[in-house]
Amino acid sequence: MNEESEREGLRSGERALVLHPHIKTGTESRLRDPAGCLEEAVSLTAAISLKVVHAEVVPLAKARPGTLFGEGKITELGDFIKHSDIDVVIIDGPVTPVQQRNLERRWQVKIVDRTGLILEIFGERAQTREGSLQVELAHLSYQRTRLVRSWTHLERQRGSLSFIGGPGESQLEIDRRLIDERITKIKRQLSSVVQTRELHRAKRKKVPYPIVALVGYTNAGKSTLFNRMTSADVFAKDLLFATLDPTMRRVTLPGGQPVILSDTVGFISSLPTELVAAFRATLEEVLEADLIVHVRDITHMDTEAQRQDVLDVLKKLGVDTDDTEMYLEVFNKIDLLPPEEKEQIENAVRRAEGKVAISAVTGEGTERFLALIEERLTARQKMMELDIPASDGATLSWIYRHGTVLEREDRDDKVHLQVKFSPENLGRLDKILKNIQ
Repeated sequence: MNEESEREGLRSGERALVLHPHIKTGTESRLRDPAGCLEEAVSLTAAISLKVVHAEVVPLAKARPGTLFGEGKITELGDFIKHSDIDVVIIDGPVTPVQQRNLERRWQVKIVDRTGLILEIFGERAQTREGSLQVELAHLSYQRTRLVRSWTHLERQRGSLSFIGGPGESQLEIDRRLIDERITKIKRQLSSVVQTRELHRAKRKKVPYPIVALVGYTNAGKSTLFNRMTSADVFAKDLLFATLDPTMRRVTLPGGQPVILSDTVGFISSLPTELVAAFRATLEEVLEADLIVHVRDITHMDTEAQRQDVLDVLKKLGVDTDDTEMYLEVFNKIDLLPPEEKEQIENAVRRAEGKVAISAVTGEGTERFLALIEERLTARQKMMELDIPASDGATLSWIYRHGTVLEREDRDDKVHLQVKFSPENLGRLDKILKNIQ
């Protein structure tokens, strides 16, 4: 394998072997079913159009520092790789640069670990400039730790060419310096993007519709639910990480109050630290939300472990998931459950606070979902009784846009209203009422 082929990315249609190392003593092994982990790894691999030739769980008592797998397994897999014309081996877990280099030498194929695979997917999915910059930053941070693997000519020395490289600067040092320069440039570009995002947030606060953020494990059905609620056409497919860039649309609740619904990037177990850091600005959109809706794929074999992964990320962001006024759980995909199991789930959520069972595909349960959103958002609102001149259409329109009208009674030249307002809108209401008195 030459140095150029080592550095090039994955190509659509390449033949892939997917391995999930199952270390029996690890914490992850107790939380997750290894078959479910392998299935997710296969889905991740398929998400970038690689052809999965074979996939298997490899039980390990412990990871070997130099090669990850034992000698017997390396030989067995090496024979399979050679006879099956495998182009790339996907290892669903962390692989050190030394392990990666040694396995590539033994098997003569590209090795991609879980972090590298997720970075490839993110690179393919990012649509906005911000998303592309965030992915490139994460990729460079990851690549920097792998320079010892990526070059076979690290011993070569380059002489000094004026200010370009110091005397005797090695290829490794040059590569690292170039990556560092690019990282610095991207961070500068991202800081201006973050400033723009903050301006957008400030504008939204001036038109203070409540923000409802959809979060959840990747492929839980957030974008499908978003499309159903907003009649939008956000890319929604049975793919991991179908959505990377946050999208916002206005939705009207049953009581007439508008809210902004936000569709965000999906979470995943063992999300690379490079991506957590790079996407923090995007994830911080969640912190601006008045209500966080956690969409769960209730049919998945590891739904509880996936739930914990999402909760862990939210807690790192500073979200209090025990606060039922600002956090809801949605059990999605109930249309895929057998009738008995579906009935059990529906009975369970009726008894639980802050939970609802739905199908984003069929629409079942979505009316209850919207009602629950309204219930949570109005819990902190103040009730007002107002008499507004029937001729004052502008004020009536403002009240319907910014409050939740519970009752209306038309009385001759007045309209009597019972309305709930958020604390943010009460101050604006006072000013409007003073102007019409």
